[in-house]
Amino acid sequence: MKLEPTGERMILEHYKSSPEDYVIYLMHVATYDFAEQFTRGKHVLDYGCGSGYGAARIARSSEHVTAVDVAEDAVAYAREQFQADNLDFRVIDPDRPLPFADASFDTVLSFQVFEHVADTRRYLEEIRRVLRPGGKLVLVTPDRSTRLLPLQKPWNRWHLKEYDAASLGRRVERHFSQVEVLRMSGRRDVIDIELRRCRRLKWMALPFTLPFIPDRARVAMLNLVHALRGRGAAASARLEFDFDETAIAIGPGLAPSLNLVVLATP
Repeated sequence: MKLEPTGERMILEHYKSSPEDYVIYLMHVATYDFAEQFTRGKHVLDYGCGSGYGAARIARSSEHVTAVDVAEDAVAYAREQFQADNLDFRVIDPDRPLPFADASFDTVLSFQVFEHVADTRRYLEEIRRVLRPGGKLVLVTPDRSTRLLPLQKPWNRWHLKEYDAASLGRRVERHFSQVEVLRMSGRRDVIDIELRRCRRLKWMALPFTLPFIPDRARVAMLNLVHALRGRGAAASARLEFDFDETAIAIGPGLAPSLNLVVLATP
């Protein structure tokens, strides 16, 4: 089956269609590769697995990976594309508790999901509930400090809220005893591709993303812009690049920061 690109799913057949798409793909791959130190030989929950490529990547060294998503088409695609004895894909209901017993997992991964969550308190409490004592949450979300102006609302129409390091750290510390916030950066010529994309979109979307614009109006206007830009767009050929995921780095105090990476222990 084919999975419809939404801008929020990483679909492998599209990742070389432009330099911007390729850098976003590398950011995803680097995130899963970084997380492998916490997933190797472990029982893992990939909370918001999307198209499933990341869950399949870490399943190569994990004891077992349970990958869940709220989108039925994404889970169906993942089941078809990625199969392994230690890999399980499931659809979950976002309005209900996770369908797992307390202390079921050694590690929970939450990559590019937190910015979509309205009730972050319940979300984090559920993660804490299913983590075993001493387990690890690895949470990754965009860094608003390089994507948005102060007080600006997200220009990504799917994002409810974006965080800087301080606000994200405070939010997670309400539910976890040990919290460390790292940053994703990398080789400057590579990350400049993403920084330029974000800068362009930040200013283009500013009239729709001012702090006093109601969220419903913001999303409606961004949907309209997206629809108009999409008309007549042709499929791009696969391009080749002379850099890979090793150009992306995750660590403390890196700048400029593309994503925030939280390591948290209950």
